[in-house]
Amino acid sequence: MKRLTILLTLLFLSLGALAKDADHAKWEPDIQAFEASDKNDPPPAHAVLFIGSSSIRMWTSLASDFPGYRVINRGFGGSDLDDSTAFADRIVKPYHPVAIVLYAGDNDLQGGDTPAQVRDDFAAFVAKVRQDQPEVPIAFISIKPSVARENLLAQIAEANKLVRDWSMQQKGVAFLDVAPAMLDKNGQPRPELFKEDGLHMKPNGYALWIAQVSPWLAEHATAAEVKQNPNATMK
Repeated sequence: MKRLTILLTLLFLSLGALAKDADHAKWEPDIQAFEASDKNDPPPAHAVLFIGSSSIRMWTSLASDFPGYRVINRGFGGSDLDDSTAFADRIVKPYHPVAIVLYAGDNDLQGGDTPAQVRDDFAAFVAKVRQDQPEVPIAFISIKPSVARENLLAQIAEANKLVRDWSMQQKGVAFLDVAPAMLDKNGQPRPELFKEDGLHMKPNGYALWIAQVSPWLAEHATAAEVKQNPNATMK
């Protein structure tokens, strides 16, 4: 009986791993598209990498929002945090970015992950990318409170707290808290910040993110650029 129990446990673990691999595999066309783009139009060196889910993918104004920096957008819509980790060797490592800005987490919570899992997945992302760049500055944009996912507000708040607390204990990891500015006086998501789907943001929503990201880039990305490339400046 004990042997059977062990075998069943191993079987379930294997099935879980296969399911996770299949889940990552659905993004293969997106990753291949990034790689084709890199081949046809090589991305800039010493750039700031923005990576994560659809809120990054749809941030099409990055270059004009951060005019003093070279930027690379590697958001793929609908992805979870651990998807960015799974493909880091292909859409992080080749760029050797001077800084990384990541947004993900609300898809994870919507899909049933716990706040603790979100924190652990972010920690895994940091560990993965720092295998290649041990000192790269990394910022986590807090999970946004949205109209479409108002039912997740408590989980979002808890996940943000856990990620913030973990980040504060790390060197070169920042938690950029956009959530308070996206809530009204009653603690509810501000509808005017969102498109009709209640999930993706209008420019005035991104403006709140820019206000958090810009000071962090000014402090960390410029210093990292000078360290990587002493003869160049970003601004």
